[in-house]
Amino acid sequence: MSDAAFWSTMALTFKLAAVTTLILLLLGIPLAYYLSTSRSRIKPVVETVVSMPLVLPPTVLGFYLLVAFSPENAFGRFCEEVLGFRLVFSFWGLVLGSVIFSLPFMVHPVQSALQSLPASLTEAAQMLGKSKTTTLFRVLLPNIKPSLLTGIVITFAHTVGEFGVVLMIGGNIPGETRVASIAIYDEVEALNYAAANHYAMVLFAVTFSILLLVYLVNRSFLQKM
Repeated sequence: MSDAAFWSTMALTFKLAAVTTLILLLLGIPLAYYLSTSRSRIKPVVETVVSMPLVLPPTVLGFYLLVAFSPENAFGRFCEEVLGFRLVFSFWGLVLGSVIFSLPFMVHPVQSALQSLPASLTEAAQMLGKSKTTTLFRVLLPNIKPSLLTGIVITFAHTVGEFGVVLMIGGNIPGETRVASIAIYDEVEALNYAAANHYAMVLFAVTFSILLLVYLVNRSFLQKM
C-alpha cells in the first residue's frame, strides 16, 4: 500500500462524511421540526421511513438503492440521460446512499430535543409575530445546541464507518468509491494486517477525538445554563 493510495482513501472517506453531514443538516432540521410539531395522519408513516435504516440490514438497503440507481431503471436512467451523471459506482451515488442511510442519526436527536422544549417558547414567538422559520432558527435551535451538535457528530461518524451500503452502491474503485471501511476489509482479506491497522487507527483516533470534543462542549454548555 502506497502513501498516496492511503491518503487518497482517507480523504475520500472524510469528504463523503462531510458532504453527507452537510446535506443532512440542511434536510434534517426542517424534517425534525415537522415531526416534532405535526399532527398529520401521515406523520407515523414519515417517522417509519426515516427510522427504517436503523433496523434494515445495510445490504438490503444497499441492494435496493443499487437497483434504483441502475441505468436500467427509470430513476437511474433519468439521472444519467437528463441530469448527466451516473449514480452507480460513483461518488455522488455514495453521497445519496449515505444521506438515506444516515438520515435518522441527524433527525432523531434534533426531533427529540425540539419536543422537549417548553411550548411557551413557540407561543411567545408567535405572539410577537415571528414566522415558523424565524422561530425555528432564532428561538428553538439556539436552545438545543448540544443535541444539534450530537446529531452532526453522530452523522459524520456513522458515515465514516459505513460498509454495506457503500460497497453495494459504489463497489471498490480507488479514488472514486474506495472508502476506508472497504479498504480495511480488502486488506484483512489479503492478510495484510499492517495496512488494515493503519486505516483502522486513523478512523479510531479521529472518531475518538471528535466524540471527546462533543462531550466536552456539551458539558461546558450545560454548566453555563
